[in-house]
Amino acid sequence: MTTVASRNGHKSGACRPPFRPGTPRRTARGYACGKDDYLTRMRKVEGQVRGLQKMIEADTWCPDVVTQVASATRALQEIAAGLLSDHLRHCVVQAVRSSEADGGHALDEVTGTIRQVIRL
Repeated sequence: MTTVASRNGHKSGACRPPFRPGTPRRTARGYACGKDDYLTRMRKVEGQVRGLQKMIEADTWCPDVVTQVASATRALQEIAAGLLSDHLRHCVVQAVRSSEADGGHALDEVTGTIRQVIRL
């Protein structure tokens, strides 16, 4: 299994989240079964962003650019909502079934993630 450095400098396996003290180890990501769909959707967003760059280069009318920015933003928000849902259905449910402490840690992690997202 390949290891990569996470953004906090810890190494993590391809199928494991980065280690955080007090957080139970999990063997698979919640989105693993829908990974291809997520990658397809991300590539579409990437194409939208490239299109936005071209619109700016072509001096496209501002409201049209803003509309397309909003469309790309909504697409990313839908991806985030799907990932969070998968995490809740897989990782959090598994942690809650494992033990009350693991469940509490998993719920705290999700709460932190939601707090980061709503700071937009």
